[in-house]
Amino acid sequence: MTEVTKRILVTGGTGLVGRAIEKVVADGEGRPDEEWIFVSSGDADLTSSSETKALFERHKPTHVIHLAAMVGGLFKNIRSNLDFWRTNIHINDNVLHSAHESGVQKVVSCLSTCIFPDKTTYPIDETMIHNGPPHSSNFGYSYAKRMIDVQNRGYSEQHGRRFTAVIPTNVFGPHDNFNIEDGHVLPGLIHKVYLAKQSGSALTVWGTGKPRRQFIYSLDLARLFLWVLREYDEVEPIILSVGEEDEVSIQEAAEAIAEAMEFRGELIFDTTKSDGQFKKTASNAKLRRYLPGFQFTPFRKAVKETCAWFNANYANARK
Repeated sequence: MTEVTKRILVTGGTGLVGRAIEKVVADGEGRPDEEWIFVSSGDADLTSSSETKALFERHKPTHVIHLAAMVGGLFKNIRSNLDFWRTNIHINDNVLHSAHESGVQKVVSCLSTCIFPDKTTYPIDETMIHNGPPHSSNFGYSYAKRMIDVQNRGYSEQHGRRFTAVIPTNVFGPHDNFNIEDGHVLPGLIHKVYLAKQSGSALTVWGTGKPRRQFIYSLDLARLFLWVLREYDEVEPIILSVGEEDEVSIQEAAEAIAEAMEFRGELIFDTTKSDGQFKKTASNAKLRRYLPGFQFTPFRKAVKETCAWFNANYANARK
């Protein structure tokens, strides 16, 4: 019998990415020497240093995947930039400091492409994170996430810690936040299409539909997280994304969802609503140097699977 030598604590373990990692591990990607522990806000308030410390003392992890964060879509960010800054700064500092104090061997934290400068050249890559201010719509969240990179470098230089971070593009999949007001664009559209189909009304998409995004399926991201945890040894972050050629417009995303859910109604674009950042095209060249053969799930297939999950779990998913 293989001895367990890695105890992997996943914060934010019941969220979109945490659930995806749990599924991928359960479906055969886990290893016999690994024990996986998925925790949520119900297990500890990570904005509290004492509760975070107690969590680490209780589980004694050797490795951590840090996903926990206060997150939300464009309009929630615009309303609450200070809250996003303060909450995420507390969470990140507590988790990284508890990991350091308890001797965790490796931490992989999750950043976001919204941390990149608003005014920049494209495609963006890992060297450009701190080259200018992020988009004003979500500066609180963006700066808090940037500070993880600063802390990782500090823990590496001062204490020799193997703390790193990944930067996914727009993640979607089962167990997403499908709240229309506060969720991200793709799950919000899935919920809207569902309701429009039920009521026989047109689908109203906020904004012009022209902004472009690289969407990554949560199960693909989960597989990449396992690789980063086991194999990636740089302190510098790595972008986890489909290629630039796989970028789609919001209109194209809405059309893919309508097709997947067999919605036959009209699409209307409400141009009085903000578009947010027009594009944030990211280069996955660094990832491809490490994993040239990695296969991403085709966008329309991933959308179809996500819509099927939403339909099957509507009572819980819509909250």
